[in-house]
Amino acid sequence: MASLPQSLPLPLAWLPQTSDALPLALWDAVSIAVATGGKPSGQFQVSGVEIDSRDVVEGDLFFALKGEASDGHAFLDKAFANGAAAAVVDRPIDRPHILVENTSSALEALARAARARIAGKVVGVTGSVGKTGVKEAIFAALDRSSRGAAHRSVRSYNNHVGVPLSLARMSARSKFGIFEMGMNHAGEIEFLTGFVRPHVAVITTIAPAHIEMLGSEEAIADAKAEIFLGLEPGGTAVIPADSPHFRRLEAAAMQAGAKIVSFGSAPHANVRLLDAIPHDNGSSLVTADLGDRRLCYTVAEPGGHWIANSLCVLAAVRAAGGDLGAAGLALAEMGGLKGRGARHRIAVRGGQALLIDESYNANPASMRATLAQLGHTPAKRRIAVLGAMKELGDFGPGFHASLVEPLAAANVDFAVLVGPEMEALVRELGKGAGFALGKAPRFAHCANPEEAISVLEEFGLSGGDAILVKGSNSVGLARLVAHFAQGKDGRKEGR
Repeated sequence: MASLPQSLPLPLAWLPQTSDALPLALWDAVSIAVATGGKPSGQFQVSGVEIDSRDVVEGDLFFALKGEASDGHAFLDKAFANGAAAAVVDRPIDRPHILVENTSSALEALARAARARIAGKVVGVTGSVGKTGVKEAIFAALDRSSRGAAHRSVRSYNNHVGVPLSLARMSARSKFGIFEMGMNHAGEIEFLTGFVRPHVAVITTIAPAHIEMLGSEEAIADAKAEIFLGLEPGGTAVIPADSPHFRRLEAAAMQAGAKIVSFGSAPHANVRLLDAIPHDNGSSLVTADLGDRRLCYTVAEPGGHWIANSLCVLAAVRAAGGDLGAAGLALAEMGGLKGRGARHRIAVRGGQALLIDESYNANPASMRATLAQLGHTPAKRRIAVLGAMKELGDFGPGFHASLVEPLAAANVDFAVLVGPEMEALVRELGKGAGFALGKAPRFAHCANPEEAISVLEEFGLSGGDAILVKGSNSVGLARLVAHFAQGKDGRKEGR
């Protein structure tokens, strides 16, 4: 065998990293005990953290949390049967454990320890609409540029339990952490941002979600702006320039000592939309001005709201020290999330129909945005399955009735309305006002998703139909989506 010429250079190795000296295990017994003030039963290591015994996998640390309706200690056998390496408990057990006084407090303490031990940049995301999608896009960009060293909260783990849990799962080797924060009362974001302590705090938009609890959009803006209170010194606030509450958010960010980066179409936006060219497949070719440069990139997700989201993502990634090229690639490859824009091609009579899954959440702003996108979606017939919007309080009837306008603008052929709150929209549709020739689309009012399934099957889906499913999660329209989009490929034989 011939030998390689000695003059060829040897392959270059990756430069040493300071994180190389850190342990590979997520946590060990000693570090958990130090963080929580607990007493370890012995030596062990864990590779994950979980609070639901059904989700435990091999190597997890199981926190036996006490809730209003159940006690995690009752599920210890299930957790260990599923592969838990140890548990955090408030009473001694005959398996590997950390004994603490209060398991919920211990989870919060472990979250603080996880945040304190990383040297990377942390991004916090909140807003009335688009939190999860923006969080996922920022993660995709930073994970790509850091060669897999980014961490984020999964699903919508954005409350007083989900945020500490997401932090506790973050490796000491993480170069970036991206965390979503949600709220429905004043003071909740302030509590959560104290754990996250972001270097970059993002507000996607302000809309009347949870207005029942807060009373006004101004109060919602103030509650979201609490995220700035946790900013690290020298941190950056990313805020929507097009929001009518921009100045309010700007003032709150300035009071917190933040650098401010705004995004949107407004002339004063730091990351400003110059042009957006839609494609037949729903994507858009976007050109943005970042002040010192212009970027042209593709946004795979359909809708004008995702064009705005993409500007927010660019601003956050740049503020965190990430790679803008990686952000562009991530936006071009983003697929719809389950319940938040996932698209299914389903087999029906005469071909295939497009089923758009927006079943996880709904508020007046997101309803209008997704109905507008339905109106721009090429289709022979447009069908809207709309579930009630929750937590609107006394404002609810007005907001539901006002959906008649985006329904008319989207040229919807058939509307299936689910939930008692939709009665106000039913009355408006019955009047026929706002529609061409005063003729409203055919519609049906259903009490629950099962009735809606029956109505759609009786109506008969056909090839070329586009069906939007949108509603608050508690309405349960995910069951309707699952019924018509069976299996991973989303195919179901039509009738």
